[in-house]
Amino acid sequence: MERKNFCVYILAKGRNQTFYVGVTSDLKKRIWQHKNEIADGFTKEYGLKTLVYYEVFDDVEQAILREKRLKKWNRTWKMRVVEEMNPDWKDLYDDL
Repeated sequence: MERKNFCVYILAKGRNQTFYVGVTSDLKKRIWQHKNEIADGFTKEYGLKTLVYYEVFDDVEQAILREKRLKKWNRTWKMRVVEEMNPDWKDLYDDL
């Protein structure tokens, strides 16, 4: 049986702009949905399509807990965690 991974991710419109924090069990598919505006919502309304950060978890509860924590963080803290992984704020989608 194949192990399932869960990802917490951050989308951004650009450096120091609006952020979206989400969690998914299929990161590539979920980001594709955001990029193609498949569902109405926050990311579509604000044009958030750039994957700037993600973390992988084996446990769904840990992933959800991390997502909730990141959502409560202020902009400075979110920017810091993005820049530690992705200092150039490049779109990580193509590397998945």
